[in-house]
Amino acid sequence: MEATRILLDAADIPTHWYNVVADMPTPPAPPLGPDGKPATPAQMGAIFPGAILEQEMSAARWIPIPDEVREVYRLWRPSPLVRAVRLEQALGTPAKIFFKYEGVSPAGSHKPNSAVPQAFYNREAGIRRLTTETGAGQWGSSIAFAGQMFGLEVRVYMVKVSYGQKPYRRLMMQTWGAEVFASPSELTATGRRLLAEDADNPGSLGIAISEAVEEAAGRADTNYTLGSVLNHVVLHQSIIGLEAKKQFDKVGLYPDIVIAPCGGGSSFGGIAFPFLADKAAGDKRAEHLRCIAVEPSSCPTLTRGQFAYDYGDASGFTPLMKMYTLGHDFMPPGIHAGGLRYHGDSPLVSQLFHDGLIEAAAVPQLATFEAGVQFARSEGIIPAPESCHAIRAAIDEALKCKASGEAKTILFNLTGHGHFDMSSFERFFSGQLENYVYPAEAVAASLAHLPRVG
Repeated sequence: MEATRILLDAADIPTHWYNVVADMPTPPAPPLGPDGKPATPAQMGAIFPGAILEQEMSAARWIPIPDEVREVYRLWRPSPLVRAVRLEQALGTPAKIFFKYEGVSPAGSHKPNSAVPQAFYNREAGIRRLTTETGAGQWGSSIAFAGQMFGLEVRVYMVKVSYGQKPYRRLMMQTWGAEVFASPSELTATGRRLLAEDADNPGSLGIAISEAVEEAAGRADTNYTLGSVLNHVVLHQSIIGLEAKKQFDKVGLYPDIVIAPCGGGSSFGGIAFPFLADKAAGDKRAEHLRCIAVEPSSCPTLTRGQFAYDYGDASGFTPLMKMYTLGHDFMPPGIHAGGLRYHGDSPLVSQLFHDGLIEAAAVPQLATFEAGVQFARSEGIIPAPESCHAIRAAIDEALKCKASGEAKTILFNLTGHGHFDMSSFERFFSGQLENYVYPAEAVAASLAHLPRVG
């Protein structure tokens, strides 16, 4: 029996993004400047255009999607919602398992959903160049693609360990015209300082952010773009869940459980927040809805971090954000889900988790690859290592249904394909990958350096 694909027409692409801030019982805490006071638009305007800042600070429930952005979205959106029938059969579960497949985008992941509007708003503001960071390369390739769509130069600081692990994503960026440098690099004061301290520094997303922000702040023609964490990024990703709701309506179903991988929080918020809107509105279908953010046990931000103000980067260039964090100088191991190697989490995701409205789970590396291989052998799609975390949790929930006999409907975000991650699968098959649980004393040492504010 073939998997069921639930498709929408291009006319069904949402006309507005959904902003969860409008429905949060506890509003997110404001970002703070270096003086410990709420950051002003002028302080953040050095690296972001005005339209992005308005979205970052907005509490409006619906934000219009510009026509030019929707036109580029039409290259791959709406993305399919697929019922994983073969996986259900392999598991012997009564659960219905669905995945929203974001790997159909030009960059092969969900990241262009935010890269395209960010490039558009920067072009409209007269900006010529963009800087950014990237971990596994999904965001870097997405902003390189989006920059090409709107005629912008792009420079990407790629975490050094991923720069070596993911050469084809680096080549994707270069194909779309971007410059790519391993971070830490010799191009910035931050990079030079860290390399002087440790020439073999493997890099981190926090370090790469510092380099990209440092460069953007020093050039009037250049702005910074971020692929996750911030409110406007999560806002743009809401298109995933909004489409999924329309697709479930077509078949008369509604999910009991919504699952996504969680590094900075954009893919989780993107699929889960539109369903949480139903719960906030009192929709009976969402009364018992569970939303689960899945992270690596080697970078356990939500499950072992502290809810506190912290910098979004390693050098303290960004405003302070109230979020679950492992400390801005946390140095995660070089796991192969590079997009999840971030010390903090979205302030929106963090606040909702703190309020008990969503759940979090941490899973080990080997179990995620086992789940990814099982999914590939059932459904034919080779998933990105990040996506394997959601697959692991979805399989676990489906097996609970098998044990209890409950026929729940499970939705997970398949954030991208793994075609450029085959070296990771090679290491898994050869037994070279290991589980890594970050030591409690190392987490405590990093948290001891949290800024004393808020």
